[in-house]
Amino acid sequence: MPLPFLTADRDLDFDHRAAESTPLPHDEPDQWRRPYRPGPWRVGAAAVFLLLASFVMLSAVIIALAGSLPGALGCLAVAALVIAFAVRLLRMGVWVSASGLRQVELLRTTTEPWRAIAAVRTVQQPVRWLGLPRTVQGQALIIHRVQGEPLRVQVTDHNGDFLSRPEAFERAADVLEAWAAEYRP
Repeated sequence: MPLPFLTADRDLDFDHRAAESTPLPHDEPDQWRRPYRPGPWRVGAAAVFLLLASFVMLSAVIIALAGSLPGALGCLAVAALVIAFAVRLLRMGVWVSASGLRQVELLRTTTEPWRAIAAVRTVQQPVRWLGLPRTVQGQALIIHRVQGEPLRVQVTDHNGDFLSRPEAFERAADVLEAWAAEYRP
């Protein structure tokens, strides 16, 4: 049963003829948004970590009922860290707004204004499979800066968002390139 109010691709009063003339279908370009959905691998990994956090919180309750408050607080702290890790895992990716491009990684976030971005393009190169050390031949979205090294590759066709979904990778790359073409000076 599809639930369109929970997805990013709902069609509320959507005119397909008008959409062909506008390259960027968005309502508020000043808000940060990820122009693609998190993939099933990323969502599944976050769900496993949230399940683990629920078991750790349940053990904290059992430990607290047994009378060891410091042990329960330690378990709650571990559960909070696991929940924060799962949320951060879901937020990883490339986010865009009218002011610039933001690359969210697990432990850091890099934000570049559009005037500091030289090019956004898709290239064929060895990419990491699901972020693991194993590399395979694939496509990657490279973000070149005006000065300095390119940003670290975050969007590939073999990462947690696009593995086994080449059409979704092409759509996301096209949308990110369209944002760059629209807002770069």
